[in-house]
Amino acid sequence: MATRSSVPSGPTRPPLLSPRDLSGCEHRLALDSRFPGSEKVAEDPAVTLRKEAAAEHRERVRDMLHAVHSIELSGWADVGSGGGSRQRAERTMAAISSGARWIWGASLPDDEAGGRRGWAELLIRMDDPHRKPGYVPVIVVNHKASDPGSGAVTSPVWSWQPMLDETRKVRGNSRDTVRLAQLYRMLEALDVAGVDPGTGKPVGAVIGLDTDCMVVLDLTDTLVRYDALLERRAGIAAGRVSTAPSRIGECRNCAWWSKCGPELREARDVSLVVNGNLTQLLATVGVRTVDELAAYDGPVPDGWPGNSLDDSILLARAWLAQVTLIRRMPEVQVARADVEVDVDMESYQDDGAYLWGTLLTDNTDPSRAVRYRPFVTWQPLPTQDEARSFAEFWQWLIGERDKALSEGKTFAAYCYSQQAENRWLLGSADRFAGSPGVPSRETVQEFINSPHWVDIYEAVSVNFLSPEGKGLKKVAPHAGFHWRDDEAGGEASMQWYRRAVGRDGEDVDQSQRVRLLEYNEDDVRATKALREWMTTTAAQQVPLGSDLPRPAAVPVHDEVRPGQD
Repeated sequence: MATRSSVPSGPTRPPLLSPRDLSGCEHRLALDSRFPGSEKVAEDPAVTLRKEAAAEHRERVRDMLHAVHSIELSGWADVGSGGGSRQRAERTMAAISSGARWIWGASLPDDEAGGRRGWAELLIRMDDPHRKPGYVPVIVVNHKASDPGSGAVTSPVWSWQPMLDETRKVRGNSRDTVRLAQLYRMLEALDVAGVDPGTGKPVGAVIGLDTDCMVVLDLTDTLVRYDALLERRAGIAAGRVSTAPSRIGECRNCAWWSKCGPELREARDVSLVVNGNLTQLLATVGVRTVDELAAYDGPVPDGWPGNSLDDSILLARAWLAQVTLIRRMPEVQVARADVEVDVDMESYQDDGAYLWGTLLTDNTDPSRAVRYRPFVTWQPLPTQDEARSFAEFWQWLIGERDKALSEGKTFAAYCYSQQAENRWLLGSADRFAGSPGVPSRETVQEFINSPHWVDIYEAVSVNFLSPEGKGLKKVAPHAGFHWRDDEAGGEASMQWYRRAVGRDGEDVDQSQRVRLLEYNEDDVRATKALREWMTTTAAQQVPLGSDLPRPAAVPVHDEVRPGQD
């Protein structure tokens, strides 16, 4: 694994902080600031893919806005193309000085006094008869900024006209609000910050995947929280505020994990078996190590969610015993049926679901071969052809269900972690409503709520605990299943898909289509293998959690270590 240098490069001034420095792991910021001369580490492919998708989305929004404002080209300025950040900042300030109404690709000059740097996809000029003109920041993000509901304030993309929207609610995102607050403070430092003419309040806006509007956010309270956050993060970057490593979700793709991981294992840190938020609650009762948690018999920490403290204690004992999977109960239970269909869906970003893979097993008819059947479109998403492949999948699935029930057989369709499948089942019904063979949303919801739709991830969660997690690729090997492709995974499949459909302007790579189909087939076969293993031999192979040895009592620490946000 590539590692960063562990030798400081010498005294340097605290770096200017970007919005990224204000979000996520505090210890990462401390290490980045302490070792500014560290060797470069190859970017994780998943991160690269997300950046490419975000750049594509920004370009689409830019083209849309330019077309919308083409009738008023005198008020539109695109300053984001060509040159470095200094040149873009100079062009941005020139556009502001000229009174441009819409400034795309704005890069603000570094705020040396405030310790900030940042850029905005868009600045919009606010004209108010009671004060001088100013600008508000608008950011473009590659995720939804709103959901169906009510209470959001939105504005059309062709004009600044904020009003209450009774069809949308804000989808909160702390990274977005922090970035808007940073940009607003930078505009204030330049004495060009604007306020909403209607309310007189500091505002910003977000254009998400729902590109038909801007979601307008009142920054009044956000700016107060932002100022406190910036002060703390600046202290961390300067070395005035201490931090400590703690395992969180961000660690999976962090270049510093090669340094933090061994430190945490040597310290037997409790974050190795519980998530970041829970480590803070455990710290309030003095529990900082896996050993302390494994032996803990004190009160439940204030704010602890549900009744999961016993599970966390068992996970700690499993970690100490070097056991990667334990049973919760003596008997392992999972729903089975005469006719079983395993389902796995493949999607690309938020563009659509291009593949529904199925595996049919008729346990009452051995002569009926277990067969993998994919329903796929290879037209680049988004495409209307997705309606065809989804409709064919749905009609086949419901046909097999109806056939089984008419023959007096029981039926179940299985997936692993239904959140993704449910999203695209319902989303496809909504997007392609009225297309031939596409069911109504109500029909899909009825199926999801029925006993015929079974989530094996939920069954695994009911029956087992694992300090390594309960993802399919973590659990299925216990059932003896292994994927044909060592690189198989959700993020890798995104890259395979791009090549499979020629998304980057290159020739279609047929071998990547085969690779995707094999990966999808392995996923449904893994779900089948796991279910059958749970029914037959799991209880004999997996140790019962209550049988794990309970360590002797370990004195807990009184002090609480520095926290992670």
